[in-house]
This record gives sequence, structure tokens and C-alpha cells, in this order.
Amino acid sequence: MVKVTYIETTGTEHPVDVPSGLSVMDGAKRFTVPGIDGDCGGACACATCHVYVEDGWFDRLPPMEELEQAMLDFAFDVRGNSRLACQIMLKDDLDGLVVKTPARQY
Repeated sequence: MVKVTYIETTGTEHPVDVPSGLSVMDGAKRFTVPGIDGDCGGACACATCHVYVEDGWFDRLPPMEELEQAMLDFAFDVRGNSRLACQIMLKDDLDGLVVKTPARQY
């Protein structure tokens, strides 16, 4: 299990234990975390699982691929620490990961 803390734009925190091998989006959907829609089901074909990765974690993630970068063009309020939650696969070295949701997804 990998501990992930999802923080809503309101500041409400949702710490959950997500099975290793699932994505950050899968964990949010499994535990009904508000603010991460994942309309495409994790196919990297939308941007409704956009999150902000907290300081100290962003550089520990695998590099963003071209398709993810292209999908982020459709996300709301993209920042330097933006990622798509469907593209962050959880493994033991990401235990403690913290992500925040934007004000809205579309």
C-alpha cells in the first residue's frame, strides 16, 4: 500500500492507502475523493484528473511524456507542478505522496 494524501481546493485532506500498481487517479476514484473526475478512465485522453504535485514530490516522479503534456493544454489553471493523476503510477517509493486538486476540472 502507498499512502497518498489528496487535498481538495478547500483544504480538506483525504489520506488513503492505495494499492501499489494503481494510478493516483485510480486511488481517487476507488476512495471517492472529490475533485478528480477521470472521465476517460485513465487513457490520457482528457484532463479531468489534473492535480498539483506538492513540493518535494514532483522531481521524484517519472518524466512527463508528450501525450500527457498535450492533454494538460486542456486543463484548468496549469502550473509548473501540474500532472495528470492517471499518469502517476504508485509504487513503494512514492509512499507519502501529496497532491492537490484544482478549483475545477474540464
